[in-house]
Amino acid sequence: MTQARATASARFHLVVALVAAALAGMAVGLALTAAQPVPGVTEPDAVVRYGLPVVRVVLDLAAVVTVGLNLLPILIGYDRPKHAEQVLGGARRVAAVAALGWALAALVALVMQTAEVKPGTGVSPGAVADYVAEVGAGKALVFVAAVAFVSFGLGIGSVRVGESVPAELRTAVALFGLLPLPVTGHATNFAWRDFTMISLELHVLGAVAWTGGLGAVVVLLATNRTLLATALPRFSRLATVCLGVVAATGLFNAVVELTGDHNLFGALFGTGYGVLVLLKLTCLTLLGALGANIRWRLMPGIVRHQRTALVGWAALELSVMGLAFGFAVVLSRAPVA
Repeated sequence: MTQARATASARFHLVVALVAAALAGMAVGLALTAAQPVPGVTEPDAVVRYGLPVVRVVLDLAAVVTVGLNLLPILIGYDRPKHAEQVLGGARRVAAVAALGWALAALVALVMQTAEVKPGTGVSPGAVADYVAEVGAGKALVFVAAVAFVSFGLGIGSVRVGESVPAELRTAVALFGLLPLPVTGHATNFAWRDFTMISLELHVLGAVAWTGGLGAVVVLLATNRTLLATALPRFSRLATVCLGVVAATGLFNAVVELTGDHNLFGALFGTGYGVLVLLKLTCLTLLGALGANIRWRLMPGIVRHQRTALVGWAALELSVMGLAFGFAVVLSRAPVA
């Protein structure tokens, strides 16, 4: 196998690990939170019940890719423009495609959530418009789609003129598109609602920047030892901040949500929602250990341009991140019961 084919194969396996783990996490979450049908209440079609979580996973992962690839020039730096351009040219094109996929996934989710709210009546443009007018989640999805289309436009501009469309601007726009959906989630403890909304947004921003940054650095730079030696230490500092933010906000959100109308330990160990929270905490603990392994064991060799097992360890870390995203998709929609 040639070096080029080996590199392409490694990149493919890293992407598959993230996507497959996210779908597996979603499936586990749905199984844990499945509720019995209520007599006399029309259930959404199976396509909506099972298709909507899949679309939300696609939406989240498209956002992760968009943010991560737009972060990449910042992590690489601007002191080797000709050398970096060999990588960044392709990264900009994929980022633009990911932003377009993000926008389309938001629109598909909007249609499917309309069908979920009004099962059995069909989905017409008027029904979608009513859903947007009446439901906060509908407005949030429209906003996400609009920002993702702006990100797509900036991405196309960067493909044509390079860093004349600054990576900082592209990253900021993509991160801005993450903000609406968390605030439309449920929060049972209304005394803490304002704090939980801010905390949820910080949680999502940290998780997406962390996952997207890791994926971009490893997938695109693993075989480029010069750029990797520069980008990985910078990403490691970012990841440390993200880990702290995700851990603090995740614990806060879980405690507030689980103590809204329930005993904390009873809800944590006696409900599907609580089990999912425990699984997410397990993922976070594993991610901390895996990140520490890369930072303290592998990075010194990477900085010296030595060959390491980075791809294998990063694939494991991305798999755990994917599981956490799959769990999060279900948690954002499941009641504490």
